Amino acid sequence: MSLPTSRLLRTVQLLTLPAGAAALAVEGAARRAAGQDAEVVRTRLRARNAARTIRVLGGLKGGALKAGQLLSTVDALMPHDPEATWQDALVTLQAGNPSLPFAEVEPVLRAELGPGWRALFSSFNERAVAAASLGQVHRAVWSDGRTVAVKVQYPGVREALIGDVRTLSLVSRAAALVARGLAVPPLMRELRDRLVEELDYAHEARTQTRFATAFGDDPDIVVPSVVRASSRVLVTEWLDGVPLSAVARTADQAERDRVAGLYQRFLVSGPERAGLLHTDPHPGNFLRLTDGRLGVLDFGSSLEMPDGMPATFGRLIGALLGDDPGEVLRRLREGGFVRPGVQVEVEKLVDYMSPFTEPARHDVFRFSRAWLQREFGRVNDPRHPDFGVALKLDLPAEHLFTHRVWLGMVGVLGQLEAELPVRPVLRRWLPGFDGH
Repeated sequence: MSLPTSRLLRTVQLLTLPAGAAALAVEGAARRAAGQDAEVVRTRLRARNAARTIRVLGGLKGGALKAGQLLSTVDALMPHDPEATWQDALVTLQAGNPSLPFAEVEPVLRAELGPGWRALFSSFNERAVAAASLGQVHRAVWSDGRTVAVKVQYPGVREALIGDVRTLSLVSRAAALVARGLAVPPLMRELRDRLVEELDYAHEARTQTRFATAFGDDPDIVVPSVVRASSRVLVTEWLDGVPLSAVARTADQAERDRVAGLYQRFLVSGPERAGLLHTDPHPGNFLRLTDGRLGVLDFGSSLEMPDGMPATFGRLIGALLGDDPGEVLRRLREGGFVRPGVQVEVEKLVDYMSPFTEPARHDVFRFSRAWLQREFGRVNDPRHPDFGVALKLDLPAEHLFTHRVWLGMVGVLGQLEAELPVRPVLRRWLPGFDGH
C-alpha cells in the first residue's frame, strides 16, 4: 500500500471519520429501537469506530497520524470507555501502525546512503519494527557490530504533511470565526515550520546529539547516539525497552511513580541542560529500558531554547497559584496571552486553568485519569460559567509547543496514575516559577 499524497484524497479520507461516526450513531439508535441491548450495541459500535480510526490515520500517516498520536497523550479525555477500546486504539497509533512494503522505502535508502548501502550493515531486517507518522524503523546491525535503529522516511510524506497542514489551517480559520481573536496565522506558521523541520533527519540527528551530550552523564536517562544521518535516513543505536503506555498497564505503583518522575524531569530540564525542549511527549517516544533507565526516542520535534524555558511561562504559572488577580492579569499581558484593552475575569480564568496549575500547588501530587477527565470535562463544558473566558485568551505562537508539552506531560502522568513531586521540580527547572 502506497502513501496517499493527493490533498483531495487525504481530505476525503479524513472526512470519512466524522461521517462514519455519524452513520454508526444512526445504526446504534436503530438497533436499540429494535430491542437490542443498549450496552452491547455501544460496545460493538465503539470497537468498529476505533478500528476505522486506526485504519484511516495509520494509512494516511503524515500530519493526520501525528494528530492521532497527540491524542494518545490525553487518552483520559476520550468518551466513557469501560473496555479501554479507545486506549487500545491510541496505543496502536503510537507503535502499531502498518508499515510500507520494503520495496517502497528501499529507493530512499539507496538515494540517501548510496547504491551500496547494504555494505554499511552486517545485517538488515527488511520487516519494519515500527511505523511512525513520517517514517518507519528497521532493526539492523551496523558494520562494527552495534545493533541500530534505521529510520527511513516515507517517500512522498513531505507533500502529504504540507497538504495536511493546509487542511488544518482552513479548519482553524473556520474555528477562529467562533473564537474571535485567536491568532491563527502565526500559530499555523509555527506549526508548519516545526513539522517541516521534522522532515529533515540530518537536523534531527544534530538535535539528538545535543541531547545525548547533555544527558550523557545522567545515570537514569538514556538518549541513543547517532551513528549516521542524511536528510531522509537516520541511524541510531538501538534501545531495548517497553513504552510508557505498557508501563501504565503492567507496572506496580512504585515503578509507575519512579518512571513518571524520570519522564517529568527529562521534559522540564531539557531547556536548561540541552538548550532544547523535546516537544513530542507522547508515551511511545519514551521507554523503560531493561535496566530500569528511561530511554528517549524521536527528536524530530524539538524547540530551540538557548536561554532555558521562557521565564514568562514560569512567572505565569506562579502567578496563577497566588491570590493576587492584578498580578495574574499583568503576567498574562506580559506573556502576550491577553491583548491590551481586553478585560478578563481573572477569578474565572484561574479556575479555568486549574488542569494545568493544580499539580503545581503541591509538593507531591497524584495524577489520575479520573482527575483529568473531571477537570477537562468541567472547563470544556459550554454550560460551565467559566467557559467563555477561554475565548478572550490568545496563544502566542512562541508558546504553542510549550503548551503542547505541558498538556501532553499532564496527560501521560495521568495515564501512569503517578504520585510524584511537582512543585520542587518546577522550582528547580522552570525559570520564573517562585513556588507560590
